[in-house]
Amino acid sequence: MHLAVEQAQKPMSLVITAGQRGDSPQFQVVLGRIRVPRLGPGRPPTRPDKVRSDKAYGSRANRAYLRKRGIRCTIPERRDQTANRKNAVPGGGGGGGARGRSEKRDTRVRGEAIAPITTTPR
Repeated sequence: MHLAVEQAQKPMSLVITAGQRGDSPQFQVVLGRIRVPRLGPGRPPTRPDKVRSDKAYGSRANRAYLRKRGIRCTIPERRDQTANRKNAVPGGGGGGGARGRSEKRDTRVRGEAIAPITTTPR
């Protein structure tokens, strides 16, 4: 059973799956089924303001889904993800040494020089 609740612990969405199914793949399904009833006419709101969950839901796909929908989240990181992020090279790309830095610099300079200049006719 996968459940989304509000802060007062009232259920907002419920998905029942087989016992061996993982939690993380059901994250988007559970959030997609949230419907908050309106008192007046109109569509029911489907996007929560913020999501809080445990480490099981901290995958890249889930975080990307939340960013795409504009939902803020509080999901703790697993230790292995934290260690990998701290060991990563700033700017990404896995280092590359002096050659990597010079290639990045050349690409940036070339990219700026090739940018088209547009003028408006007078």
